[in-house]
Amino acid sequence: EGIIARFRTMAIHRPSVLIGHVVGSVVQCVMSVVLVGAVAVAIGFRAKDATALEWVLAVGLLALVSLALTWIAVGMGLSSPNVEAASNNALPLMVLPLLSSAFVPLDAMPGWFQPFAEYQPFTPAIETLRGLLLGTEIGHNGWLAVAWCLGLAVLGYFWSTAKFN
Repeated sequence: EGIIARFRTMAIHRPSVLIGHVVGSVVQCVMSVVLVGAVAVAIGFRAKDATALEWVLAVGLLALVSLALTWIAVGMGLSSPNVEAASNNALPLMVLPLLSSAFVPLDAMPGWFQPFAEYQPFTPAIETLRGLLLGTEIGHNGWLAVAWCLGLAVLGYFWSTAKFN
């Protein structure tokens, strides 16, 4: 509270505190992704004919997903009444990848569940990553993943700055 109150009295752009936090979190996430990717390659992961550009695009997509989820998490945290609630509010976001095509192909899922799994943010991102690194068909998933990420990032930014102000 004390440092934030001091920042509010200074002549700085109001959301810069939030932007700094989000940028720091995204940089930390990208470093983690690069480390995990290096370990995966070291223990035997081989991308099917993936070029350096496809690797860069994959890391860029993961950074964009991280940016979107971080802005949403900041909005959830600022909307929470206390610290305990803020730490638990983002739990549903951690379940969404499990309810996507990450582990089971869409056509192998029960018919009643396929629409949910297909039309959520993680499925196009996962399918795009598979396409970039494993050579599967990307189709329209790349644009959908970018659209989801940008939409969620903008929504999270406006939600967070409104709550912060």
